[in-house]
Parts: sequence; structure tokens; C-alpha cells
Amino acid sequence: MNQYIIPANSKKSQLYFGLFRGIDLIVLMTGGLLTLVLLLAMKGDTLLSMVLKLLPIGTAAFLVFPIPYYHNVMVFIREMYLYYTRPRKYYWRGWCATYEQE
Repeated sequence: MNQYIIPANSKKSQLYFGLFRGIDLIVLMTGGLLTLVLLLAMKGDTLLSMVLKLLPIGTAAFLVFPIPYYHNVMVFIREMYLYYTRPRKYYWRGWCATYEQE
């Protein structure tokens, strides 16, 4: 009898640092680089200017933040977009795989 136990975290070994996909790291690094450029290029230390300077890294961190039932917010937004732009008709079949007539 060939029964294999798959560990619950087997997918995490395929991710960078056990949390990020390649595109997630690219988004996070791009947000960090853009924030660094804005911090060095823009003058001003008011609250509004600091919010504008930190907006790219905040947005990138929000997109790669993990949420339950999805990998992260970016995957959730993509799935929600695909669900609403490509509607399908789902047929209810119940919990039974086969139907029998009497």
C-alpha cells in the first residue's frame, strides 16, 4: 500500500524565504528602489511629502502581504478580476459524484 504523507508546508519550499514568489520580490524591490529615489530626490519634511515618499514601498508591501485562502493581496486582486471579467455558469451537482435513478 503506497500512502505518502505530504507535509503541510511543502509549497513553502518552492518560495523564496518561504513567503515570496519571484514576481513578489520584483514588486517589493521596485517599490523599495522607487522609495529610495524619492527620499533622495524630493525635498521637504512635511507630513504630506513623507507620505508621498513612502507611498511606493507601502503599496508594494500591501500587494505582497499574505492573506488567508490566497497567496497574497496581488493574487486575490487577480483572481477577483478574472472572476468578474470572465463569468462562467456553474452547475450544482451536490456532494454525490454519481446520480442514480430508482
